[in-house]
Amino acid sequence: MTPPPATPATPTATRHLYVARHAEATPDESGLTEAGLRQAVLLGERLREIPLAAIHHGPLPRAAQTAQLIGERLAGVPLHRSEPAGDYLPYLPARDELPPETADATLARLAEFPEAERAGGPALAREAVARFTGPVAGTEPRHELLVTHNFLIGWLVRAALDAPPARWLGLNHGNAALTLLRYIPGRTATVVFFNDMRHLPKELRWTGFPPELRG
Repeated sequence: MTPPPATPATPTATRHLYVARHAEATPDESGLTEAGLRQAVLLGERLREIPLAAIHHGPLPRAAQTAQLIGERLAGVPLHRSEPAGDYLPYLPARDELPPETADATLARLAEFPEAERAGGPALAREAVARFTGPVAGTEPRHELLVTHNFLIGWLVRAALDAPPARWLGLNHGNAALTLLRYIPGRTATVVFFNDMRHLPKELRWTGFPPELRG
């Protein structure tokens, strides 16, 4: 009697998810500034030694162009346009989830975003978590790059830390900075590093904070 085929001892493998915010965009958000072009190129150079299997990016021009410039420096790595990698509000907190002294201001600011980004965002965020996070099938580790926007990065980092949903607010990610999330089977997710800008010269580092607080 022929024995059944062997089952791999480890049915899932580690996912290394590199997450980058798009490079600096023009005021009309139709593409990248000259500084943004440099940021994207330098990020691509940094990632050349990583065995990336895929680059996922949001549909908006600033994310797509950033991913394209990175991909040009990574021979043979396919690019995948993804709606869940787009720009939207991943979660709308209730007032009692926010610090009382800032709740009104925060809710007023979130209400200014387009209805489509607010109403459709939570479903897209759930899809992003399902698609981009967690261990992968098989036995070989997988390295992927996600080029996206500040809000989704905050949401994915929050999820990796198992923090309350509203804690995605206040996580600011620099243009073309890099975050690494690691998902090992049977273990909690790990934030290996966050908002790393070592590949950018000082004049290209941007965090959304005043100049004196730039890294």
